[in-house]
Amino acid sequence: MGSEQNLTGIDLFSGAGGFSLAAMNAGVQIIAAVESNRHASSTYRLNFIKDKIGAPVLYEKDILELDPLSVIKNAGICPESCDIIMGGPPCQGFSSHRIKNQGVDDPRNSLLLRYFHFVGEIRPKVFIVENVPGLLWPRHKKYVDQFYGLGLKAGYKLFDPAILNAKDFGVPQNRKRVFILGIRNDVNWIGTWPPEPTHFNPISQEVVDKKKKPWKSAACVFQVELMSTDPNAIHMNHSKELIEVFRSTPKNGGSRSESGRKLSCHKNHDGHKDVYGRINPNNPGPTMTTACINPSKGRFVHPIKHQGITVRHAARFQAFPDTFSFVGGLIAAGQQVGNAVPITLGEAVIRSIVEGLCSSTKAAEKTSFDKEMVKQRRGLKLQNESGR
Repeated sequence: MGSEQNLTGIDLFSGAGGFSLAAMNAGVQIIAAVESNRHASSTYRLNFIKDKIGAPVLYEKDILELDPLSVIKNAGICPESCDIIMGGPPCQGFSSHRIKNQGVDDPRNSLLLRYFHFVGEIRPKVFIVENVPGLLWPRHKKYVDQFYGLGLKAGYKLFDPAILNAKDFGVPQNRKRVFILGIRNDVNWIGTWPPEPTHFNPISQEVVDKKKKPWKSAACVFQVELMSTDPNAIHMNHSKELIEVFRSTPKNGGSRSESGRKLSCHKNHDGHKDVYGRINPNNPGPTMTTACINPSKGRFVHPIKHQGITVRHAARFQAFPDTFSFVGGLIAAGQQVGNAVPITLGEAVIRSIVEGLCSSTKAAEKTSFDKEMVKQRRGLKLQNESGR
């Protein structure tokens, strides 16, 4: 592990590959990925594996049925030699959209523990878990406590959960996520956690670091015209009635209440004000959910056009490059985008980890060099003394 380019990583619950792309951009070689969803696997294969030398090994199967040791064996490494395991176990069981005690004992929550089974068997130097803030709700405390307990038992130092907002790291989207970092006890990690924000609220009166940049607004998502040849430049087909609703909704941030659309289900209900709302281009965009291409599920209407946003718009909100393609159809593509780790947020997280690993390596090399120099000086001194 002499340089950043030598670091290796495994992406569990990889989805379309947002975390993989972020890690690669940060200088980590992804050697293996695991994803059971067939559409997400197809997207991952298209963007990371097809016709590419040194591509990751992709396991398209249920992680509960996969042997972690076979993963590293096929990747040509042994336990403790992998640098980073990353991943975001399916988070719907912890979602803030769940009310009361929904999500408690959700079968998908056990995947968080399966993630740690892989960590315990492969024993990477570092692991990082990404999930929704709902993971930290009291109703899910036993899962988080169990996860931390397994980590400590396996010989890892775990940091407290860090809640990071994507807009603070150059993503044009207001999206909070939880990250849990673990460092193997024998690794002398010298780094900063959590990573420092790179962007700030431009209307804030606080004195900020001059190196930081203002938040990116949603406007940047719509400034570049979509390519007619882009298979992801598509939006939902809307009824004439709904198009008229969009037409009557004020541009640049208007809401359904202003369009006169009040359904029976909206009566005596003060919530879900964002559904059928237009995106405000002056602010970071709304959180891209798995239903981000459906205006009935949130503020996902184009700022000025009378339609929902396209898959490409949603992908741009997640900081995916336009060269990244999603396959499986409109709904499947939207789900893949919504489940992904925003690229530049992922990069900030991985770079923080990489810097800690590389700094510790350089420190160890310097210590070894210093010891060797002391040894040589002592030997030279003894030779001089014996020659007198």
